[in-house]
Parts: sequence; structure tokens; C-alpha cells
Amino acid sequence: MENQRFLPESGYFKANLHCHTTLSDGAFTPEEIKAAYKAQGYSIVAFTDHRKYVHHTELNDESFLALAALEVDLTQEPTPGRDWPVRKCYHLNLFDKDPGVRGEEKRSNPLPTCSYDDLEGINNYIAQMNDLGFLVCYNHPYWSLQDWRDYSGLQGLFAMEIYNHGCEHDGLYGFNPQVYDEMLRSGQRLFALATDDNHDRMPLGDPLNDSFGGFVQIAAESLTYGAVIEALEAGRFYWSQGPELRGLTLEDGVLRVKTSPVEKIFVTVEGRDSYKTVVSPGETLTQAEFPLTGDEGWFRIQVRDARGLFAGTNAYFLERK
Repeated sequence: MENQRFLPESGYFKANLHCHTTLSDGAFTPEEIKAAYKAQGYSIVAFTDHRKYVHHTELNDESFLALAALEVDLTQEPTPGRDWPVRKCYHLNLFDKDPGVRGEEKRSNPLPTCSYDDLEGINNYIAQMNDLGFLVCYNHPYWSLQDWRDYSGLQGLFAMEIYNHGCEHDGLYGFNPQVYDEMLRSGQRLFALATDDNHDRMPLGDPLNDSFGGFVQIAAESLTYGAVIEALEAGRFYWSQGPELRGLTLEDGVLRVKTSPVEKIFVTVEGRDSYKTVVSPGETLTQAEFPLTGDEGWFRIQVRDARGLFAGTNAYFLERK
């Protein structure tokens, strides 16, 4: 196993990569979103309004970056006795890697035209969006009423949502680490995002407001569009509901993790035998070391703090001995 620095100790930009505004079904204007998120320490928001591609360049300044994006959907056809609440759907976020390239095609709102049950058609659509210059993320599987039969065959995904804050408010089903592991164990190699999917139908500060609950910390070289996209494509970020990761390295076969104060640090691997370090209630830890055998296949870090909030990494793949 080669020595690697997976995550730095500092130098992150906080981002919400799933957001809705008055341009679709959100309650806040893009300008109001910028003000609210900057006040909470965010530097980046991807504006993923439903079926509407917009690049909000007017919002950009030295401390805030708006990513051009949209959310598209594909829903099962209605059948007798199966109305909207029980119909499965795919929701995908499309993040534009370079708004200066093929802009007219992207602004034409490239939506899927195949049927829900046409997996080949869905994968062809994802491939077309990749070719057009988008990173494609698979959203909120539980809310979409889907299981491994629906998502394990998807191809060409950049990432999937491991936590969706809006869905957590909808029914306590926003956190889906098992689904990410199922994707990995089916042979997928993709990243994991925590997002808000905020619509802000309740006022800021209300217990059911869906802003500021799921985010990613991106280790980009600078707060510029190209640097942020480069970091996302390289997987130099982690997802969180609150806790911070403050460095992840693998040196001489030993995985070292640094965090903000937490109660649990787990290393989930391809098999069922996780590594872990935990403390008693009321105690905290901020680092841990785990010798790796090289037979883990892949691993990812997941931590939990005293508030019951989680954070974690993308999966990292090892060459088996």
C-alpha cells in the first residue's frame, strides 16, 4: 500500500450542492440563498432548480461561488391504484463542469426522454450528460422509493447522496449509508455527498427548515470554478452533517484520522468487519489510527459526535495483496 494523503488538515470550502429557489419550487430567491448561506459560513452553492439550468454569475464574488446546475427527474407511469405517493422515480443532479462550453445545449434543459423502466436508456442519458460536460449525481434513493434493483445498474455517476437534509425532515429517511455501500459492493466507484435539498418553505430558524443540515467540505486550491470542479472530480472532499474531518493519511500501512471532537470513528470496508475506535458517553476523541492489511478492498471513514451527527469520506480503493 502506497503512502497517501487522502484529505488535508485544513483549506476547505463549505458547500451545499443541492438547492432550490423561486426559479422552481423553493421559497427564497437566489440572492436570498446567497445571503443566508454566506451568513452560515458557506462559500459554494450549486443551484439545482428542477428542470431549469441557470448559471448565476451575478452572485459570484471573492468569497462566494455559484455552481451552474439543475435537477432532472424520471417517474414511473401512473397505473390504477398507484398515484404519485407510491410511484418510483429517479432524480439526478447535473453539475456543469465548465459553463463556457456548449452553453446553448445546456440551457436547452436537457431532460431524459426514456421511460422509467428503460435502464439502458437512462444510462445512455447519463453518458450523454457526461459528454455534454456534466457531473451526474444520484439523489435521495429512499425518498424515491428505490432499492438496489433500481440503482445498482446505473453507470457513469460521479456521486450519490449519502445524506439529504430535506428528506430527513420529510420522514427521518435522509441518511442512507447502506445504499452507498450497496453501490460500492456492486462494483460502482463513485463519491458520496451530503446535501440540503432545501426548499425553505419554513422560515430560517424553524426546526423544520431544511437549510444548513447537510454539506460537503471541498479541498480546492482556490475558490474558482475550475479549481472547485477539479477537486470534486478528484474526490478531495468529505460529507458532513456537522462534525469536521481534519486530515486522513495512509502511511506505512497505517490509516490515520483526525477529526473535531467525536464519540465514534469507524472504518467501513468491503466486508462486514469494520475497524473502530469509540469512547464512553461524555468523552470525546479527535484522532485514531488503524493498521490496514491491504485486503480491505475499499474503505471509508464515518464518525459520529455527541449530538448524533455524522460525517464521513468517500470510499478509497486498495489493491489487494
